[in-house]
Amino acid sequence: MSGIVESSGTDAARQLPGGQEGMRPAEGHAGYHRAVRPALLDATLEVFLERGYTDAGLTEIAARSGIPGGSLFQHYGGKRGLYLALWEEFREEQERRTAATLAVERSHGVDDPIALFVAGARAYLHGAWDNRRLGRLLAQDDAPAGFDALRRQWDRAWVRRNARLLEVDERQRAGRVRVSVLTTVIGGAARELGDCGDETEALEIVDEVCGILIHLSTPPG
Repeated sequence: MSGIVESSGTDAARQLPGGQEGMRPAEGHAGYHRAVRPALLDATLEVFLERGYTDAGLTEIAARSGIPGGSLFQHYGGKRGLYLALWEEFREEQERRTAATLAVERSHGVDDPIALFVAGARAYLHGAWDNRRLGRLLAQDDAPAGFDALRRQWDRAWVRRNARLLEVDERQRAGRVRVSVLTTVIGGAARELGDCGDETEALEIVDEVCGILIHLSTPPG
């Protein structure tokens, strides 16, 4: 779940490798889906955090959300679809947050690639703190089959976007490695924020990481 991203759409997130369906609701039920989604995903997150993905049950999720199990299965197809919906929720919110920050920075005349990258990283890390419960779930190894491959696919896409933001030539191995390291630093820091005890500690980590990113982003020489 690492990386600084500007909005890139979500279609690829709706399908697991091998053509397995993700979390897109049936077109005819879009209004109902929007109405019940927040309560359903809140209940899903609670159950997944308490039980783990493998041991979580749809019956308990349905009971906590107040949504009939049949409706839940119809819209999401089971636990896998619910998990992917949570992941999409986290990723889309992070994309909105970082894209909005970059837009503000550019409107203020900021055009230095490193300054923009670090501003986006700071926004991403603040989002990781604000959504730390969901981040903790997504950092666990207990996930649907095929999710690791999907996450790696998106990690590679995030590295490419970070390279564009930093104006790094991806054809050069040194540049690719530098951007990959930077993206990994942000992802690791986001996971650490999930375990922070309070906001003061979290903000200290964000400041420390942004300082590291400035240092690592500067090309040698």
